[in-house]
Amino acid sequence: MHKILFILVFIGQLSFAQITVMDSITKYPVSYATISFGNGNGLFADDEGNFYFTKKLYPDIDSLFISALGFKDLNISTQNIGTELLLQPQADELDEVIVGAKLNRKFKKETLKPYLDDDYYNCWLPTIESEIAVYFPKTTTKDQKLSSVQFPIALESKDWKKRKRSNSEKKKFSTLFKVNFYANNDGVPGKVLTYETIVFRATEKDGDAHQLNVEDYDIYIPENGFFVSLQVMGYANKAGKLLPNKKYKEIESKNGMVKIPTNFRPLLPFTDEIETNNTYIKRVFISGNNWLKFEKGNGFKSSLLDKDLNNYGIGLTYKTFKDD
Repeated sequence: MHKILFILVFIGQLSFAQITVMDSITKYPVSYATISFGNGNGLFADDEGNFYFTKKLYPDIDSLFISALGFKDLNISTQNIGTELLLQPQADELDEVIVGAKLNRKFKKETLKPYLDDDYYNCWLPTIESEIAVYFPKTTTKDQKLSSVQFPIALESKDWKKRKRSNSEKKKFSTLFKVNFYANNDGVPGKVLTYETIVFRATEKDGDAHQLNVEDYDIYIPENGFFVSLQVMGYANKAGKLLPNKKYKEIESKNGMVKIPTNFRPLLPFTDEIETNNTYIKRVFISGNNWLKFEKGNGFKSSLLDKDLNNYGIGLTYKTFKDD
């Protein structure tokens, strides 16, 4: 009964709190815009540019910082905020990383397998505040086009006592992730390689890894390598619609109420089987925040680093084209 009452109250607040992020010229919605609160917290708009905000939900927030690929950032006060927020398009040129592909070019298909693990204690717990990026070098001077990306995930058994059995029934989840591809800028993620918004819904039916087909995005691997990033956006319905679930838990401390980001499933397994540290982390709701390599000495407190689990082992499939 308490859960039902909480849901009804939450829905009641949301029904008068919907705000839409729109293109100032076309008036089209801006999908999956980032909404930062200025205190290190935030949330995301859905595919129709909608998000939910009221003073009842977030009484301590007085400003919103809205950002999206291809648009100028917007800083707006929450005092008497309207139902529409307009972003101005920004024409930024992409790095010259896409090579004009010739029809019927011969190629060799190559695969870099993902690093899988079903041990819960070897996993990163995703929150909407962190974006994880993994570096991949170019392996040849020949043209290489990305075909698919395999994101390792760890499934949780419904029955803890049966967690080590491969046929144990798994906990269900439906989670929306956002994917970015970055150029290598002196060893850290730089400019994006495509301005198309790429999202996917992960469920327990994916097994140990979710395979994302990126063939149609024409992503060619730059000479100095590139980064693949993963960012959890929240739970989604069966149609892949981002749900307005609560992104933070409020915990009372000596200094008052503290917002703790919610952990979303699935868990992301980390590995110690990669020789170099290729994984980087960034806090997405802090303006101008820098990418940091996920390793000891960079200010991270993590049981993963204590076990030398430094890398998220993403897999790749790509085409290496033969010379004419």
